[in-house]
Amino acid sequence: MGSVFIIIFVLLIYIISKTIIIVPEQSEHIKERLGVFQGVLKPGFYFMIPFVDQIRYRQNLKEQTIDIDPQVCITKDNVSVEVDGVLYMKVIDSEKASYGIDNFMLATSQLAQTTLRSEIGKLVLDNLLSEREEINANVVSNIDRATDPWGIKVTRYEIRNITPPKQILLEMENQMKAERERRAEITISQGEKESLVNKSVGERQESINISEGEKIRLVNEAEGRAKEIEVIATATARGLKLVSEAINKKGGKEAVSLQITQEYLDALGTILKTSKTTVVPENLANIGGVFEGLSRITTKLPNSNQGE
Repeated sequence: MGSVFIIIFVLLIYIISKTIIIVPEQSEHIKERLGVFQGVLKPGFYFMIPFVDQIRYRQNLKEQTIDIDPQVCITKDNVSVEVDGVLYMKVIDSEKASYGIDNFMLATSQLAQTTLRSEIGKLVLDNLLSEREEINANVVSNIDRATDPWGIKVTRYEIRNITPPKQILLEMENQMKAERERRAEITISQGEKESLVNKSVGERQESINISEGEKIRLVNEAEGRAKEIEVIATATARGLKLVSEAINKKGGKEAVSLQITQEYLDALGTILKTSKTTVVPENLANIGGVFEGLSRITTKLPNSNQGE
């Protein structure tokens, strides 16, 4: 009796589980009645007829990722590279995803691999490493068109690794090293060039400054000499004017004659003191004649006949 009760209880639980269906958020269930498509159950609470209705497929509407396994691809210049990536996709039509293809996840993964090989075969190795964005965009575009009948939307594809052969990697490293050395030499030469240019500009400016300074100095000296000559000429003219006025006065001529004679004698005395050989003018050989001349001029010095 107890075993019968347990069987009835288990059967009741099974019938309830087949009768009441809860569809979670971001999910859709495909309902069939006697093996025929009945409809798509959106998120919510549903009653079903036991043993008549059943849930055939459960689809996840969230964005899903598919790891694309590493594969060997051949570039346009016949270089073998190993490439792997990750694909992002989501179900947008549960009915097509359920009945359009048997396993859309596997089919999308295989399609991504073949499309990637095709895109890499269009490029040489150098462009392959620099045009990842273009490759990703082309892969997404081609896969999205192919999976549209399956109710699948491919949002993006990202290449994760591109691994060339070791020999190619070594050659690329050597090439990069040579390129860095070339850029370093160019940078050094540019620096030396700029240094020489700056030095020449500085020397040129220094020469200009020196010449400008020398020009200003010569101008100032010339102006100073001109000013000096002008002052001397003015003073000389003023002195001559005073002398002329003094000569015109009474006794002026005698005073000028005496002054001239005094300066003459002073200059002669200086010559006699500094010269080893004494040469005197013929007029001065007769001292009496000198004093006679002086007395005639000044009428103040003694006559030579009186001395005798």
